Amino acid sequence: MLFEALENGLLPNNGVIVGDDAFPLKTYLMKPYPGANLTYDEKIYNYRLSRARRISENGFRILVSRFRVFEKPTACNVTRVDKIMRTACALHNWLTNNAMGTYLPRGSVDNEDIDRGELIPGSWRSEVYGMVDIGRFGSNHHSQQAKAIREAYKKYFMNEGQVSWQNRMVH
Repeated sequence: MLFEALENGLLPNNGVIVGDDAFPLKTYLMKPYPGANLTYDEKIYNYRLSRARRISENGFRILVSRFRVFEKPTACNVTRVDKIMRTACALHNWLTNNAMGTYLPRGSVDNEDIDRGELIPGSWRSEVYGMVDIGRFGSNHHSQQAKAIREAYKKYFMNEGQVSWQNRMVH
């Protein structure tokens, strides 16, 4: 259902989802450049993509660590799962705004020390057990259009979309 919607233009113009190496490169799904012998620009792109992916990963994993209903498959219909997810997100947002010190104490989520160029893992990583790696999904046959979109993001990250600390983070 979601796959068909994405294939048929679900996302707004120029909107993409970020994924890791397990997913195929698509016009709506950006993944890192593979391999070890990357150009400097490709390393910057991979860093920026992983940084964006880490935000959503933190969000999902925090929900799993705080709302145990997400630790295992949900045995109900899609409409009910949608309501459960929306309710958990609303509670998460309310708790973040009203009880941050106890709900998400310092060190709960991944953080970056941009001065030292390192990632500091959040404590949720030792609290979440229900999510597993999905392995590889799809093929490595990328369309020329998907490759062009990835190249455009790489160029953007090296020019007007550049952030001051990205060079430190890839060294």
